[in-house]
This record gives sequence, C-alpha cells and structure tokens, in this order.
Amino acid sequence: MYQRQESEYYRAKWKAARRICRGWVKPSDLPSNAEVRDEILALARLHEGGKQLANLRDMRIDALRMMHALRRFRPRLIGSVMTGHVRAGSDIDLHVFSDSIEAITLQLDEDGCIYDVERKRVRKGGEVRSFTHIHVRGRFPFELTVYAADEAHHVFRSSITGKPMERASIAEFEQFLAREYPDMAVDKAVADVEKGIDRFQVFQSLLLPLERVEQSKIHHPEGDALYHSLQVFDLARDALPYDQEFLEAALLHDVGKAIDSKDHVAAGLDALAGFITPRTHWLIAFHMHARQLLDGELGLRARRRLRASEDFEELMTLARCDRDGRQRGVETPDIDEAIDYLRDLERTFGTA
Repeated sequence: MYQRQESEYYRAKWKAARRICRGWVKPSDLPSNAEVRDEILALARLHEGGKQLANLRDMRIDALRMMHALRRFRPRLIGSVMTGHVRAGSDIDLHVFSDSIEAITLQLDEDGCIYDVERKRVRKGGEVRSFTHIHVRGRFPFELTVYAADEAHHVFRSSITGKPMERASIAEFEQFLAREYPDMAVDKAVADVEKGIDRFQVFQSLLLPLERVEQSKIHHPEGDALYHSLQVFDLARDALPYDQEFLEAALLHDVGKAIDSKDHVAAGLDALAGFITPRTHWLIAFHMHARQLLDGELGLRARRRLRASEDFEELMTLARCDRDGRQRGVETPDIDEAIDYLRDLERTFGTA
C-alpha cells in the first residue's frame, strides 16, 4: 500500500494474509484499517524522514488555498492531509457541495486549473450510489468529491475507523493550522502559494504546441515534435529513471521549435528561464553539439569543451535518446503521464 500497488485496505489485508498464512484466516486475526494506516505512516517516516513533515505542512497550506478558491461550495478537508497520515504521492481530499458540477468546474477553469472529472458507481449493501470526483493536477494532486448541496451537514463515516470522519471547514482548518504551526503566518503562507507559478504547468503549456510542429520526414520520420519529445523522454526514463534534471532536459529539449524554428535551442531556453536548473539548461543548450559528436561532425576544440563537463556522460545519453526517439508507431507516455512522473520525483526526492 505504501508503494500504491494496492489501494483498498480489505484487498491488501487478504492478499497479505494468503501470502503469509497460505490458507484461510479468521477476519478477527487481521489488523484493523487504522493499524494498517499507522504502519504505513511509520514506513513513510522511515523512508522520507523530515521531508514527510515538511511535505505535510506544504500540503496543508495548499489545501487551505484551494478551500478559499472553492469557498462558495463549502469545502471540507478530509483524509490524510487532515489527519497527518501522508506519504509520497498522497493527494489532498476535499468534499465540496453543489447541485451543479459545472459550477465547480467553471471555477476551476477561471483559476487556470487542469483537471479530470470521473464518475463512479458503487454498490454497497445492495444499494447503488453514484459519485463524482474531480481530480485536479498541481504541485500536489487534489481529489474533490462532489455531494449535493443539502448534504453539507451530513455526518460521513470513515472507512478506516468506522467513526465519524475527521473533517474541517475553512474556519476550523485555519484554527487547526494556527495550533499546529504557531510560528507560521498562515495568511502569508497561503498568499505565497497563490503568487507562485507551477513550473510543471509551464512545461505543459510549452509542450502542447509541439503537436502542431511537423518536422522533416528525412530526419524525423516519426512525425510531429511532441511525439518525438515523448519518445525521447521515455527512452531517457529507461536510462536514468531517477535523474529529474536529465529527464526534464529530455522532455523539454525541443520546446523552442514551436517558438522559433530557426534557433529552437535558444528560444526554448529563453522560455524555460527560471523554471529549470543550470544543469538542465546546460543539457538542453548542448544537446545538438552532442548529436554532432555522435555523428562524427564536431570539431576537436568543441569535443574537448564537452568532455570537460562532469555531465558529459548524461549529455551523450541524452543525444542517443534524441537520435533513437524517431520511430514510427511506438507507444509513448502522454504529456500528463510524463509531467506526473516528474512531479512524483520532485515530491519524493525534493526540488531538482
């Protein structure tokens, strides 16, 4: 469950019981959902250390920001961000109340959010209920569960403890944060988050136009520049799956082609200024030189300059991915999957 290979407590417990006991197990011998949750939290603290607490604080600030944005839908914070049981990859769970899903999505559109709407039918105790979830992408992912407006005061029960669910309105959550973080100016922290720019959304906005950039069929038989970029990213992920700076260079190396086809490297780097690290900048800046080196077309002095860098091997790996990412008909991740992978790396290992 910590690695998110299993999400349901019931299934996870029975799978573990069958694997350990090799047979039938009395339900009373299984741990409770609360006990499993506490062990998952202990594992998160072991693997993530102090980063887990810092991540929790940042997620709570982001939760309050979103609650303010959705104030008219009477949001209630629930789940792991409320209770503190977060781990790498956790989302922020909110209940929102409205008889119009479109009113909520309109607000998200106005705020420039990227989201998906999911509708589920759940059968429990002979009763079928429909639920609508809105998954909002961002620095931290949100799951908004939409209920009818007249259910705002309904007492929901936790699937983990069986007791009334821990939840907080905006006012209650602000008071909670003041108690939990007495040295933090909550209003200022929220304002800082609101002023911040999500660099991954910047990446997405620069990548999307590449789908309309057709390339030379001689050098790029695969097709448009976006398909090429996603191929390169996928190959780079196979080569160095945990090197975030390298992977960002692989995904973004051609974004300038939708801005200035005559000098796409300079155009791309100008658009990415402030959103990538110096190392990612260097990898993108010299990826064309590295291709020339692979092809035996780079001069001796330029070769020496490249080899002098401590990132030379990664640059040549990027060049090989760039060369090989030109196949017709191969499967690639889509933009959302690529961006989500980079987000997960950043949440797990810190800012690149």
